[in-house]
Amino acid sequence: MPIPMLPVGSTAIVYCEAQFGEQDGKTANGLVRHSEKYEILSVIDSRHAGADAGDFLDGTANGIPILSSLAEAIAHAGKVPDYLICGVAPADGLLSDAQRVVLLDGIAHGMHIINGLHEFLNDDAEFVAAALLSGVTITDVRRPKDKKDLHLFSGRIFDVTCPRIAVLGTDGAIGKRTTATLLVQALNDRGIHAVMVGTGQTTIIQGGRYGVALDALVPQFCSGEVENQVVAAFEGENPDIIIVEGQGALSHPAYLTSAHILRGSRPAGVIVQHAPGRRVLGDFPMMPMPDVASEVALIEAFADTRVIGVTVNHEHLTDAQITAAIDEIELDLGVPATDPLTRPLSNLVDMVLQAFPELSKALTQSPA
Repeated sequence: MPIPMLPVGSTAIVYCEAQFGEQDGKTANGLVRHSEKYEILSVIDSRHAGADAGDFLDGTANGIPILSSLAEAIAHAGKVPDYLICGVAPADGLLSDAQRVVLLDGIAHGMHIINGLHEFLNDDAEFVAAALLSGVTITDVRRPKDKKDLHLFSGRIFDVTCPRIAVLGTDGAIGKRTTATLLVQALNDRGIHAVMVGTGQTTIIQGGRYGVALDALVPQFCSGEVENQVVAAFEGENPDIIIVEGQGALSHPAYLTSAHILRGSRPAGVIVQHAPGRRVLGDFPMMPMPDVASEVALIEAFADTRVIGVTVNHEHLTDAQITAAIDEIELDLGVPATDPLTRPLSNLVDMVLQAFPELSKALTQSPA
């Protein structure tokens, strides 16, 4: 039997039943907002079928419909799309029985599978057999490289002469990746050559050129792999600035990869993403949310860096409450604050230029 090959096309359906717009649907949420690698045709979530995915997430339609089932999504596409992407990201990283059925159905229809979970489907005999029978591939995005190909911290980060900014946060699934992505786009639009280094599976699925799924690595290699990706981005792109996606939170009891990001990338500045309307940690309701001031203090005590601004996740907040939260953060911490999704992106760029005025020389375009 011939070895299955990846398709030439890039059309994709994102499966996110009962999770789209939620914290555990963050992979689907990210792909709807930004995807360089796949043409997203639709999202599957029967709870919100009939809505526009962009309008549902951010109040701006993007032409990606939310549909009720795989059969409806294939019918909407007019042919079998190339890929079925697992857009859910539960804390345990495992598939439910119902989710397995849908992904296996996609394989039976001839769709290649993109899986970002900790559960590697290429190690699952049922999935392997199904993929071979249908002549399709399964890509386990989180599967690490062989240990012989992983990197320990080497000190090469000291050869990276452009500034690095890490976008960290006060919780998981709080918008760090979205803020980092928007910041890179906005900086480039202003004529500042910015490159993003991803640290999670969603950024890799979106098509980021530089990145590693940190939470799947043996901790010994985490800071070295971050360093290696930052060095690769610097040497490959000669950027004016590198933006590093954060994971979890430095204060989080379960998601500690922020520590490796700080050590490996050695950022000159940090932007902290915070959700003022969130009272408890997303996946750990027994744990209260930290206040943003305590997270800033922890980051600056842990690493030789400074927090240059705060970005607000506006969940559960009215527009007036967003404004009040921004004003309160700026007054309390003395750093600029903004909400990248509801306020002008020029605010986000100005936050960076205020901290790194030397970047102003790279400006070639007026603010949008």
